Amino acid sequence: MSRSGYSPKQMVNTSDYFADTVWNTYSKTLGYFLMPIKDDHQCRYIGERSGPCNESALEGSDYCFWHDREADKSGADVRALLEERARKGTTMEGFYLKGAHLDNLDLVCPEGEVYHLINSDLSRCSLVKAHLYRADLSGCNLLKADLSGANLHRTRLIGSNLLGVNFKSARIEHVDFGDTFLQEEKAHQASREGDKRKSSELFEEAEEVARNIRKHCEAQGLFHNAGEFFYRERTFNRYRFPLISRQRVVSKIVDMLSGYGEKPERVVLFSVSFIVFFSLFYFFLGIEDSGTLVKYQSGQPLYNNLINWLEALYFSVVTFTTLGYGDLAPVGLSRLFAAVEAFIGSFTLALFVVVFVKKMTR
Repeated sequence: MSRSGYSPKQMVNTSDYFADTVWNTYSKTLGYFLMPIKDDHQCRYIGERSGPCNESALEGSDYCFWHDREADKSGADVRALLEERARKGTTMEGFYLKGAHLDNLDLVCPEGEVYHLINSDLSRCSLVKAHLYRADLSGCNLLKADLSGANLHRTRLIGSNLLGVNFKSARIEHVDFGDTFLQEEKAHQASREGDKRKSSELFEEAEEVARNIRKHCEAQGLFHNAGEFFYRERTFNRYRFPLISRQRVVSKIVDMLSGYGEKPERVVLFSVSFIVFFSLFYFFLGIEDSGTLVKYQSGQPLYNNLINWLEALYFSVVTFTTLGYGDLAPVGLSRLFAAVEAFIGSFTLALFVVVFVKKMTR
């Protein structure tokens, strides 16, 4: 209020629309400057999502019970306090719960909402048979946490440290692990900074995380998920080697051909591409059809050259599949390319059978 007794809104002598705009801007600006300043007894933690913590700091500490690293959280009442905060909808960001015993913790909201226990330290925490359906644990440190028997259906673990987590008998179907692991992101960052040793170590940790999840998926019959994590596991293994090295080159070729045995469609795509590519060699170098040379001829119409290329494509198909009907024969340099295609074709067909059977028998 101004000294004249009128509010700032009333002092604006213009249209109602302009007055409302000025008043809203004034209120937001005034509210920003009049935000309560933290006193000496308020927790100093400031969350990325939740903002400043409103809890009182412990005596002799700058942080509250939940954010203080020295506070003893081994008591049985910690679980009940967490569940109470969750039911009230109170923020749970940045909690330090390292080594806490939270067996049978229930963070399942009966109204279908999502409980957020994010960016918290849950390393070496016991969460045996915890109920975490649809809970958000993004950004948490779960190093060597025990989640055996826990319900993690549709739980969010994006950006969390999952190294050494025990998922034995845990329900991990539809868990959102994110597109990348924490160690993977750090490894790429170290690689960009030129720290090859650190990058290799982090990729090894990421490989271990993927292997751990893959094994538990296989144990629960989640073979589609297991295949995805096996692919990520082999990819991280490749990144551990120098860019110019035999191991990395061979691994990359296997990835391109079959996705480490998890992507049979890549074998089909490679086969089609290879057949079309080699048909161009036969088209320009020539093949023999009943004594007649079939090849590209600049003086012929486009239609005739198209027919010749289709014959070359047909010859490439029967050569790749090693059918060899005998109606067409390579001549000159085409013989060398035909031999190479026949060898690679037989190998590729065998690879496709192996990959396809592996996927189907699951």
